[in-house]
Amino acid sequence: MIEVWEHLDCETVGARELEAVTKAVRERFGEGAVESPAVVARLLADEGAELRHAEVLDADARWRTQDPYEAMFRNVLKFSTFEEAAVSIRRLDNLRKQFKRTNDREGLRRVSETVLKGKRRAQMIARNAAVNERKRAEKAEIAEWFTVWLNQPEIFEDWLTLRLASKDFRERFGEASGETH
Repeated sequence: MIEVWEHLDCETVGARELEAVTKAVRERFGEGAVESPAVVARLLADEGAELRHAEVLDADARWRTQDPYEAMFRNVLKFSTFEEAAVSIRRLDNLRKQFKRTNDREGLRRVSETVLKGKRRAQMIARNAAVNERKRAEKAEIAEWFTVWLNQPEIFEDWLTLRLASKDFRERFGEASGETH
């Protein structure tokens, strides 16, 4: 995204520039890599771009109304705690079941992509030496949950029940950490 913006050689960013960046990302990495105009604008602003805020807001609003999945996936991925992670995975699994019933391949793709994104974020936090050891261990555990779901979503709920009751889990995280219902 930064590369495309730099190639455009412009100091301010509005709707036209956001569309150019989005188009380049879509062509290079596919539809799944496309972020909302607000996310792209924030990344570019972090790199020093001056935003034309009214255009950014309009572009983002248009983008959100064009994406029929946006509302379903908004704020679905949360994993600050084991409880949040379990709730997020259950919500995503409910979406998976809904999309499977209706044979919605794009919806199924987005569910898998969202779970994979969660796994990668959890792994990133688990590897971050600046994060305290307990939190890193929790994120490594949650990354494993995402992995199990990605490999076998149908068994996840039973697996999670067994995992939370396991001696290993209780010793590592304590009894109270396993309450996810």
